[in-house]
Amino acid sequence: MPPNGHALLSASASDRWLHCPPSARLCELYEDKGSDYAAEGTDAHTLCEYKLRKALGMEATDPTENLTWFNQEMDECANDYVAYILELVEAAKETCADPVVLVEQRVDFSRWVEQGFGTSDAILIADGTMHVIDYKHGLGILVSAVENPQLKCYALGALELFDGIYDIDNVCVHIVQPRRQNISTFEISKDDLYRWADEVLKPTAELAFTGNGNFLCGEWCGFCKAKNECRARAEANLELARYDFKLPPLLSDEDIEDILSRVDALVSWASDIFQSQIYQRGCRYPDGQRCGL
Repeated sequence: MPPNGHALLSASASDRWLHCPPSARLCELYEDKGSDYAAEGTDAHTLCEYKLRKALGMEATDPTENLTWFNQEMDECANDYVAYILELVEAAKETCADPVVLVEQRVDFSRWVEQGFGTSDAILIADGTMHVIDYKHGLGILVSAVENPQLKCYALGALELFDGIYDIDNVCVHIVQPRRQNISTFEISKDDLYRWADEVLKPTAELAFTGNGNFLCGEWCGFCKAKNECRARAEANLELARYDFKLPPLLSDEDIEDILSRVDALVSWASDIFQSQIYQRGCRYPDGQRCGL
């Protein structure tokens, strides 16, 4: 484990470093400041773990009084998460007399990713199928389980632990995101998962760990610590400058469609740069005036 306890190539950031391998080392230059959103998510996961353990008859201590961000909504979300997993367990019992449920299971996928480890919120193993369930407390971004690299990394780590013990043919990964009324699932055969790990994950992780590969910007930049100063992101957004921004009648329909498809990314990038400047200048606009915050 790295000295700070955080993996360079974490599963949670895998969507970014799989698309943009050198971003992993670049992000090392930035301090991990955390956020209220992350702290709230941590509290929510702690509550989910407690409620699930209690529902499964496992020993558990109520953490509620120690949760800074606890509220009724969080309590209801945790209940929804537990109810979903209990439904999976009951469904598994139709074909398996004694399904196995593991809560907050540490997994190691370092066979494919240097220092690759993480913690799966819940794992359910029944005849032929292993389920990997991940809780998301975020409200802003809808998370899909389809080809989700974080969950596939967790599934690989779980297979490292249990593939030799249980007869597993398929893996089904689940995203439970109650605040977005989002339940997303994706099933993949064990053989296809191993093939992805060998052909895509391992070689890309090797590039990322050594700081090699090509920079590539996209929606995965959202949580990148280097997004404000990243030259590749700046160049991609400034490509819009090739348009003179003439009146729309002087542009072709294709030009207008191309511009509009880039506007959200351009606005997001400009906002990130602006906020970074405010922070660096002590809450002042770039022209020196107070921002009024």
